[in-house]
Amino acid sequence: MFDDMTVYLIEDDAAVRIGAEQALQLAGLNVQSFPSAERIGCRLSSQSAGVLVTDVKLPGMSGLELLRQVMAKDPKFPVILVTGHGDISMAVEAMRDGAYDFITKPFASDHLVEVVRRALEKRSLTLQVATLQTQLSNRRSIETKLIGGSPATEEIRRLILQLADTSASVLIQGETGTGKELVARCLHEYGSTRAGNFVALNCGGLPESLFESEIFGHEPGAFTGATKRRIGKIEYAQKGTLFLDEIESMPCALQVKLLRVLQEQRVERLGSNLAIAVDCRIVAATKDDLGELSGRGRFREDLYYRLNVVPVELPPLRHRREDIPLLFEHFVLQAALRYERDVPIISSAQVQELLAHAWPGNVRELQNLACRFVLGLKAGQTLGLGPPADTSASLSDQVSQFERCLIEHELRKQNGCVAAAGQALGLPKKTLYDKIQRHQLALEDYGK
Repeated sequence: MFDDMTVYLIEDDAAVRIGAEQALQLAGLNVQSFPSAERIGCRLSSQSAGVLVTDVKLPGMSGLELLRQVMAKDPKFPVILVTGHGDISMAVEAMRDGAYDFITKPFASDHLVEVVRRALEKRSLTLQVATLQTQLSNRRSIETKLIGGSPATEEIRRLILQLADTSASVLIQGETGTGKELVARCLHEYGSTRAGNFVALNCGGLPESLFESEIFGHEPGAFTGATKRRIGKIEYAQKGTLFLDEIESMPCALQVKLLRVLQEQRVERLGSNLAIAVDCRIVAATKDDLGELSGRGRFREDLYYRLNVVPVELPPLRHRREDIPLLFEHFVLQAALRYERDVPIISSAQVQELLAHAWPGNVRELQNLACRFVLGLKAGQTLGLGPPADTSASLSDQVSQFERCLIEHELRKQNGCVAAAGQALGLPKKTLYDKIQRHQLALEDYGK
């Protein structure tokens, strides 16, 4: 599991050093040992994959001095101090200064291994987070915007890139919290409209009396209180994208006026007779079936067909469970950065709990849970999500999907290393390879 990581061990007592080194090696860990701190200082950096175990009392530079040097280079590098019984208060103070943990002499081999393994897990996660931070800051690919590896998510990304440079109107349909505005922003950012403004208008959030002024604009004196000219949303979206969210809630009287603007591609500000040519991409979003609403007379049929040039259906999170672990890890990272907290480790049991939940609030609910998880509001072994979701899928399909999700999560966690993933999952390497082939997983997608 820690094949690429090293335990740096510093102990001046040769017998203790050899015994500790052998115990760690028998546990399957890579070890480099040194009799003094001066021999190790230059080897450690912010990118070092490993942990440091050092005695406090050493000839020359002490373990505490080495701790300060390491913390100056990388405050997140795990340093485990080995102390005598009389130095416990000093070791506690050192932990406040950044040490990961301390072990008192004499210590049992299994206790040393346990503490080192925990520190290695933390270091592994820290390096993964650092890598993801670099990817998020340096890459402008759509995979960093629309996260997920499910076939449904891949198809949405493909469709966005295919449509981005066209002027075709798009109607996005999906449940609350599925990411409709995110898809609209991707259509804007990855196409020619990115040179213009992305203008979002919540059609259900404005009173009818203000809607016309907001979307069409007005001239001074157009109505009581109109003291200066206002540029409307449509005009402001010139050469850009106009995003009409919750379009199903727009009053029918205003639907007629919007339809006329979209057909004629001209807008008149309230109080003006001058028609202004507009050229913008129209993206609408709805949580309802507009076709059904138009059939019942609750939405204008002509406007529906004007908006529904290209339909994009966003599946709920419960229909793309393969994306849940990766999305949750992404939201945990974002929350840790926002709240300046350490990134907590997500256990396999918690991943299983995530996969079993129904997610009625979809991605937004998952993001909120990640925030609570980072803030420590979900203490204990579970996330408190309640009973597993009901599903109409067959038992074999549920088992297959669950297995695929767990394998994908572990491969991603182990950077594509099949041996490490198999060890973590308790599977022989050949068995895991067979399952990877059956689920049609590509190892290069996970780091190798």
